[in-house]
Amino acid sequence: MERIRMATPLVEMDGDEMTRIIWKMIKDKLLLPFIDLKTEYYDLGLVHRNETGDKVTVESAEATKKYGVAVKCATITPNAARMTEYDLKGMWKSPNGTIRAILDVTVFRAPIIADGITPYIPTWTKPITIARHAYGDVYKNTELQVEQGSRAELKVTDKNGNETTELIYDFSDSAGIIQGLHNKDKSIEGFARSCFNYALDTRQDIWFASKDTISKKYDHRFKDIFAEVFEKDYKDRFAAIGIEYFYTLIDDAVARVIRSNGGYIWACKNYDGDVMSDMVATAYGSLAMMTSVLVSPDGIYEYEAAHGTVQRHYYRYLKGEKTSTNPVATIYAWTGALRKRGELDSLPELCAFADKLEKATLKTFSDGVMTGDLAAISTLENKQTVDTEMFLEEINARLKKIDINIFLTSQSNRIKEFYFFFESIPNSV
Repeated sequence: MERIRMATPLVEMDGDEMTRIIWKMIKDKLLLPFIDLKTEYYDLGLVHRNETGDKVTVESAEATKKYGVAVKCATITPNAARMTEYDLKGMWKSPNGTIRAILDVTVFRAPIIADGITPYIPTWTKPITIARHAYGDVYKNTELQVEQGSRAELKVTDKNGNETTELIYDFSDSAGIIQGLHNKDKSIEGFARSCFNYALDTRQDIWFASKDTISKKYDHRFKDIFAEVFEKDYKDRFAAIGIEYFYTLIDDAVARVIRSNGGYIWACKNYDGDVMSDMVATAYGSLAMMTSVLVSPDGIYEYEAAHGTVQRHYYRYLKGEKTSTNPVATIYAWTGALRKRGELDSLPELCAFADKLEKATLKTFSDGVMTGDLAAISTLENKQTVDTEMFLEEINARLKKIDINIFLTSQSNRIKEFYFFFESIPNSV
């Protein structure tokens, strides 16, 4: 069957270790046979980042601004051990952090629901999407160790040179530590707009939670900006489609989440979202079954897997061993990006392909064929544990079957139309 043609390229960000191997397998087995794939390629593998002084990461983010949609493989954020292993010129920053800062995005993460994978909280019958602010807080902090006898103060100097000073703590009784956090009104407003736009796109209720009763200026500023943006630009649009926004304290939100059935967006500040997204992923079954999409307030999208590079499996792969690494989150990164590219370019066949690939992936699970991590938690009977390559082959077989069935159905409908046309012709003709 003819391959689907793309009008505009995706920005493709390749990655590291086992996920880099799986990235190529997915393209070869599940994408290139069906799509005339058009991408602008950037190699974000640690070797190439080191060669370019991490310039390639910035270039990939700028290209994402240009084309509007990107898909990213998992990448290494180096530590001291990686410095030696890869003979690095510098301890390069997290590519995710760099890209998120340039695009000013919110991170949306949601579980992939599959037959036989029962959440640890049985009432969670629908996905819970975590919306994580991806700027500031602990991730842009300043920290100091403080000697006993020191006095720590918070000082702000305005543009006219006027100073405002507040005492943090007088360390006369003990040594200690201090930490300075910041955020920006502009970024918080972008966070709010991304959340509200995503809620409209997905037709889901949205909650925002922080601790404004304790943090009466920092957290309260988040609460106020969300309320202002909602009242001004989104209240009527939410009412028109029957969805809701509300604010609550983070501890109340946790209690509500545990008692809920899911099916909503939970917006969190950066640190809260980091922790809660891992909690939600684990409670639904697996971090390898979690979608992740970055959305900017002006409508730029980057799709990625929520997990890391699977280092342990990569070392086994290098020894020639077969691995049963779960590729589903990476498949869904591709389907999300292809679907969004299809929506923006008015290519319904590209959107339909993304839907079919996800359907074929879930059908493979429901047929009992899965990787080792899911076989360990699946409640299905007659499970078959396969390696990564075989799992992708099984998905490919089901994807082809979906295409063949659609083709045969369309041909059958054409034959029926042809038959009825001749039936309608008078006998005298």
